Amino acid sequence: MAPEYSLDVIQWFFAFLAAFTLGMGKAGIKGLGPIIVTLMALVFGGKASTGVLIPLMILADIFAVIYYNRYTEWHYLKRFLPMMLIGVLLGVWWGDNVSEVFFKQLMAFFILLTVVIMVWMEKRQSIKIPKHWTFATGMGLISGITSMIGNLAGSFANIYFLAMRLPKNAFIGTAAWLFFIINVFKLPFHIFVWKTVSIQTLWINLYLIPAILIGFFVGVKITSVIKNETYRKFILFVTAIGALLILIN
Repeated sequence: MAPEYSLDVIQWFFAFLAAFTLGMGKAGIKGLGPIIVTLMALVFGGKASTGVLIPLMILADIFAVIYYNRYTEWHYLKRFLPMMLIGVLLGVWWGDNVSEVFFKQLMAFFILLTVVIMVWMEKRQSIKIPKHWTFATGMGLISGITSMIGNLAGSFANIYFLAMRLPKNAFIGTAAWLFFIINVFKLPFHIFVWKTVSIQTLWINLYLIPAILIGFFVGVKITSVIKNETYRKFILFVTAIGALLILIN
């Protein structure tokens, strides 16, 4: 059963801030996932927050798919998506059999791994990241697992798309379709297996829709003025900061 929620003003503020940030992230300001997860976890708890987030993410994904569809690079998506779907299935089993405390520790572990990878990428710029199929397979698998257990796949997907050197709009458009498919795939598991989605969480979602709309509009405006190379550096920086934020909470 999904827990009952009675939110105070501060909790509503954090929830609205998380939804606003989610809208910005789906509009192209990547690397904000850990911040969104942290804010939602503060309000609803680690695992329960994933059920509150999933319908909001699907709605924001729809906006992103509509706006950036023309830039989608489907061949990269096809390489990454299959193993991510398998990772989601592993995450369903894994996340349903761990305690709340260990669940948070697991989320922190994956974020720490992301930080290490980010630092390695920055320090070893002269080394070309492998584009072999095993790279897409590994990143897809871990993205699927982290997507299901903590909605943190964005960090690993960012690494993959950055490694492919995708231009800004292609990056956003391809990621938009990837996460729309993945989040729709995850929804039944949240409803029927984890039972983290309920009528009450859907009511909460309705109140948070305006924050997503505003965040998406702001995100599109900001993204449109960022140059490709600056965008790449920005993603690396924000993803690393967000990862550290998860670890200290």
